Amino acid sequence: MEFKTEVQQLLDLMIHSLYSHKEIFLRELISNASDAIDKVRYMALTDSSLLEGDDDGKIKLIVDKDAGTVTVRDNGIGMNQEDAISALGTIAHSGTKEFLQALKSEEVKENPELIGQFGVGFYASFMVASKVTVRTRKAGEPAENGIVWESAADGSYTIDQCHKESRGTEVILTLKEDEKEFLDQWQLRNIVRRYSDYIEYPIVMDTEKTEGEGDDATTIIEEETLNSRKALWLKDKAEISEEEYHEFYKHVAHDFTDPAQVIHYHAEGTTEFSTLLYVPSRAPYDLFYKDFKIGPTLYVRRVQIMEHCEDLVPLYLRFVKGVVESADLPLNVSREILQKNRQVEQIRKTITKKVLDTLGDMKRDEYDKYVDFYKEFGKVLKEGVHYDPKRKDTIADLLLFESTQTEAGTYTDLQSYINRMPAEQEHIYYITGESRREVEGSPYLEAFREKGYEVLFMLDEIDDFIASSLAECREKSFQSAVKGDITLGKEDEEKKKEAQEKHKDLLELIKNELGDSVQEVRLSGRLKDSPCCLVTGASDMDPQMEKILKSMGQEVPSGSRILELNPDHMLFGAMNGLYSKDKESGQLKEYAQLLYDQALILEGSKPVDPARYGQAIARIMAENAMR
Repeated sequence: MEFKTEVQQLLDLMIHSLYSHKEIFLRELISNASDAIDKVRYMALTDSSLLEGDDDGKIKLIVDKDAGTVTVRDNGIGMNQEDAISALGTIAHSGTKEFLQALKSEEVKENPELIGQFGVGFYASFMVASKVTVRTRKAGEPAENGIVWESAADGSYTIDQCHKESRGTEVILTLKEDEKEFLDQWQLRNIVRRYSDYIEYPIVMDTEKTEGEGDDATTIIEEETLNSRKALWLKDKAEISEEEYHEFYKHVAHDFTDPAQVIHYHAEGTTEFSTLLYVPSRAPYDLFYKDFKIGPTLYVRRVQIMEHCEDLVPLYLRFVKGVVESADLPLNVSREILQKNRQVEQIRKTITKKVLDTLGDMKRDEYDKYVDFYKEFGKVLKEGVHYDPKRKDTIADLLLFESTQTEAGTYTDLQSYINRMPAEQEHIYYITGESRREVEGSPYLEAFREKGYEVLFMLDEIDDFIASSLAECREKSFQSAVKGDITLGKEDEEKKKEAQEKHKDLLELIKNELGDSVQEVRLSGRLKDSPCCLVTGASDMDPQMEKILKSMGQEVPSGSRILELNPDHMLFGAMNGLYSKDKESGQLKEYAQLLYDQALILEGSKPVDPARYGQAIARIMAENAMR
């Protein structure tokens, strides 16, 4: 059979483009074997016949120097033909194309963690093997239903039936000539101890030992266990090195970078459980994909019950990886039982608090490291403000923003912002947009700059929802710079009211000319240099969010906005002069439309009629040039 196109491209790139960390092939095969044993043990809880009288899980490494092969054998769940085609002949994953693009870039040589992130560990075998043979039989099926799968990564693979007495899988790698170093038992032993020492099942290998001396010496072959097998999360912290913590993270997270934080503790009391959790240092490529796997691995009395237990962490902490073990849950726990179990809810609350406390400590004690974390996961973390209202104040303290008083790439937090607020400032002001460059030059910020009021830059798509969900912080309410009627200070407010009354007839004329295009025309308290801008009502949808929803193809209720005019701008003065001379002036009506078009341009939109707008501007420029 032929590989799917994406798999063949993947194999070619992995074989020819990745030059370092080749030893990870063994780690990936051992991890697969461990997962297969976990699965058969779990399924045997309801069907003991699947174990076929062999209750103990074991992973065996077999070296054949004459044949030039290394074999990884397990007595796990095994595969039938359908499983083998699905698991080994295709990559049914939405991120395959992105992975291929990443592999083609030069960056991949510096980032081998991509292999683990995309779940293609088995294919790493072809970095060291010229041919891979897989012999497997699914637990519970007869011996004659064994399967043999074989490929030389040449675009195709063969699959056939074979006789296999025992359940499980053995992967036989025929090593390339320049990869024979992996036939060295000492080398394999070191790789296992470095990457897989914590695996629960014994990883064994036959070793030769000499007993006696001289003519009485005899060579005995003994099966040696290469890993310590002690579950890392059950050990005392003092017994675990930083390297061991990091290697276990790479196993559970399928990542090759070190984690940003390790959270290891044993909870005692009414609910007892052990937890080893990690905060990654880099976001996985599929963090925002619908099928992203959420939650730590759940063990009950050393049996893996669920690889990704979604009920143990809230959605906004979905980046957290690790293991949770409880002795209080039933071994045959199901998804339905989990959702109704009070102990699971208690574990979830404890984990959530522990992770948020850890992030708070990192922000306080390792700020630069926290900033790196926030750049990767801040967009996910802030979802908690909306979805977890009980903890929104705690999460708010973890949020970072750029602002009018920070340099590009540097951040402030809400408490620091509040500490810098002038005594007369009543609100926390913010502006949404796609980039700092876009919002920094916005006309909506002119009055704030003049007044010395700091404005937060909220540049993520969900930020307007977040600001609405927060509502206030330290008794200071949030106020968008582009929404509502803003006047900074009582003096400015009185001045604006007087001008509004003085020019109400002109404003009414402009409103009548623009018709339903605008809800209202009023004088602005936020403009100092620009002639006009469009704003929304205080309770209306943020324009940035409206753009995003429309780009996603969603229907957004159409509503007219408010045109604000700068009473101190020379253009408004000129229009007022025209109005005084001739209230029916056609030029005045044309200016009204041009003002509206200019307001659209200033917010990043197109004029209502670009051709008409361009012609009008050209004509006005020509008339002025001839004067």
